[in-house]
Amino acid sequence: MNPSLTLYYTPGTCALAVRIALEEANAPYRLERVDFASQQQRTPEYLAINPKGRVPALVTEQGVLTEAPALLAYVAQRFADARLAPTDLFGLARLMEFNSYLSSTVHINHAHRPRAGRWADDAEAQAAMQQKVPANMTENFSYIEHHYLNGPWVLGDDYSVCDAYLFTMSGWLKSDGVDIAQFPKVHDHHRRMSERAAVQRALA
Repeated sequence: MNPSLTLYYTPGTCALAVRIALEEANAPYRLERVDFASQQQRTPEYLAINPKGRVPALVTEQGVLTEAPALLAYVAQRFADARLAPTDLFGLARLMEFNSYLSSTVHINHAHRPRAGRWADDAEAQAAMQQKVPANMTENFSYIEHHYLNGPWVLGDDYSVCDAYLFTMSGWLKSDGVDIAQFPKVHDHHRRMSERAAVQRALA
């Protein structure tokens, strides 16, 4: 069977979370790597797929979807048998709450290190923003440590796409100058995630 989904990704980005979700769901999909080093994301060919010039992008039979939280929700709903999202209203809202926090706050704070040029042209201003990254990421993961992970997984007893998303971002801590070991729950979560077969396939 030919896969009907194509995931455009770049290693080291939040596209990894979507790839993990697809693997967890045993979904048929095809991968297309976007080479940031050669600025492939700025080419007319890729901008025709995702005018934002970013990853991930997921091509479906109905059109292209972008933004990791939306892609994670799509995979969870399309492959519902994989049980990657709660079915009750409150649980689903809790999932969206967590993924929105990662997307709108944690990811932005991380991006100030490798992508400081998005917010300022002045070199000193960029350096000042980059110096704040370890403190901001520490604050974010302290919040996650104390307000989520009340069970083995982000939402408690049940694994969800939130776990793939958290695994991806907790993997950025070292490069952001933050020791993951200061967050025992997050650290244990990252270790257990790395042992999952779907995660290993996604990282291969």
